Amino acid sequence: MIYEIRTYTLKPGQTSEFEKRFGAALPIRLKYSELSAFWHTEIGPLNQVIHVWPYENLQQRAEIRARAAQEAGWPAKTSDLIVSMESGIYVPAPFSPKLGGGQKLGSIYEMRIYECQPGSIPAVIERWGEAMKGGRLNLSPLAACMSSEIGHLNTWIHIWPYADLNERDRIREESRKLSTWPPKIREFLVRQENKILIPASFSPMA
Repeated sequence: MIYEIRTYTLKPGQTSEFEKRFGAALPIRLKYSELSAFWHTEIGPLNQVIHVWPYENLQQRAEIRARAAQEAGWPAKTSDLIVSMESGIYVPAPFSPKLGGGQKLGSIYEMRIYECQPGSIPAVIERWGEAMKGGRLNLSPLAACMSSEIGHLNTWIHIWPYADLNERDRIREESRKLSTWPPKIREFLVRQENKILIPASFSPMA
């Protein structure tokens, strides 16, 4: 399985209008494949919407997108709201749960994006896999963990759901008490970024 993460930066103040138009057109697109998640940023880079689409492989992605593009109502008419668009293809880690599937895991989601040194992603995955056995999941669930295949290379993304920011702060403080957490990957890190995300009403993660 692969995930396509599409990140659109919008003109200021246009997030609600974008979600309205996208949500109205979405049933047309869902005839061809499912949506994993749709969020907008609340903290971090503002005026962004992020939608995640799962595919079996790149060939299936190409076929589905070609078929959907023949529909009169897709894609949603939102080009006048968009400043820039970015797309990346990601491969889930072996221990990652499936993203989406109609599960509401939280009211907010934290997406943490790590740029790693070239060639280090296999070691990052291995160390994360070992660390995940050490009790972190007893504190809160993991929404997804994945690494980039196409787009910004050497990128590691992990997504965590929380009820609210207070729960996030409490769980992160508790996690620091674990001897196995955080995973020992600092030597591989080049840059870190995080985004606090709010799911749209039509998101499978809402």
